Amino acid sequence: MYMYVEKKRTDEEMNQMKNKFLERKMIDTIINKDTTVYTKEGKLLFLFRKKKLTGGQEFYENIAEFMKKHPTTNRGSASGATKFNVKDNPKVYSTITGYFDRWSPKQKFLFKKLGIKTPIEVRETMFLSDHPEKFKKMIPFVQKIDALYKKLVPDQYKKQYAKAKETHFKIGNTSFTTMTTNINFQTTIHKDTGDDEEGFGNLAVIERGNYTGGETCFPQYGIGVNVREGDILFMDVHEWHANLPIVKENANVERLSVVCYLRRKVWERTRNKTRKFLTNHNKTVKKIKS
Repeated sequence: MYMYVEKKRTDEEMNQMKNKFLERKMIDTIINKDTTVYTKEGKLLFLFRKKKLTGGQEFYENIAEFMKKHPTTNRGSASGATKFNVKDNPKVYSTITGYFDRWSPKQKFLFKKLGIKTPIEVRETMFLSDHPEKFKKMIPFVQKIDALYKKLVPDQYKKQYAKAKETHFKIGNTSFTTMTTNINFQTTIHKDTGDDEEGFGNLAVIERGNYTGGETCFPQYGIGVNVREGDILFMDVHEWHANLPIVKENANVERLSVVCYLRRKVWERTRNKTRKFLTNHNKTVKKIKS
């Protein structure tokens, strides 16, 4: 099915809604079947396909325990944060893994303490550095997302993959350098930053137990998508988006969302660097950490 949608709210109205939690009354339509949606100007807003992914449970088993041991208060306004001090912000189960483009506060402290000239600012995330074997077991699921990206959104994929080919700091042989995983995390209304502007976003979901809600929505257009396990959503993450509250059947229910992307600064800082550079760079950072 194909749809064309118009803006229900002005840009000024959306700026007023920024960083606020989404309410169901803001959304007119929820998509539950294969649908491709364009704006009235002909720009692809999202493409949704049911039951295209397998292997989610193995992915879950390799990262969920780590996530639950390491909640974070550093997800900024997407978590509804209003405090300047990060420690006072909401605590959520959200993990960034793969490669990232900012040093952790601890790493910055160690560079200064040891009098070391700060290396190029790109690093393995804590999960990848501490659990490389578990990370390796997650790659097949990411590769499936990448293959669907190539098949279903080929124009954007071609541009993003061309950049990914220029760096060894990436997830397998995919178009992604990084992924974010969230458990039962309702994000506020926001636009993504830091990813490849020429690429396209994606979302997959892995479930434990029964729940309702959690739909990914585009409030400016009044439309949302009910992404469930096995489904894949490709979306313009530079449009306003958020997800609705998750209503769990019991306390043990978990909805793990997976978002894969190419960090623009990771690519810019490491393009055309050799594999030897990657190996030596990662060794240097791990040595400082230890």
